[in-house]
Amino acid sequence: MKGIAPIAFAMMICATSAFAAETSCKSQADDKKLAGAALNSFMKKCQTDATKTCETSAAEKKLAGAAKTSFTKKCVSDAVGT
Repeated sequence: MKGIAPIAFAMMICATSAFAAETSCKSQADDKKLAGAALNSFMKKCQTDATKTCETSAAEKKLAGAAKTSFTKKCVSDAVGT
C-alpha cells in the first residue's frame, strides 16, 4: 500500500501541472481581452500568486538550494505562460 501513495501523488501533480498549463495567466488575460494597465495589473498579481503557490509546493517537496530555485522558476514560468 505504501508504494501506491507516491504514484498517486505523482499522478495528481502531473494532472495539476497539465491543468495549470491550460489556464495560465497569459491565456486567462487573453480570454478576458485585457490590455494596457489592466493587463499589467492582472499579470503582476497572477505572477505573485503563482510564486507563492510554487514556493509552497517546493517547501512541501522539501527542496532547497538550486533544486528549489530551479523548480520554482519553472513552476512560475509554466503558471504565467511564458
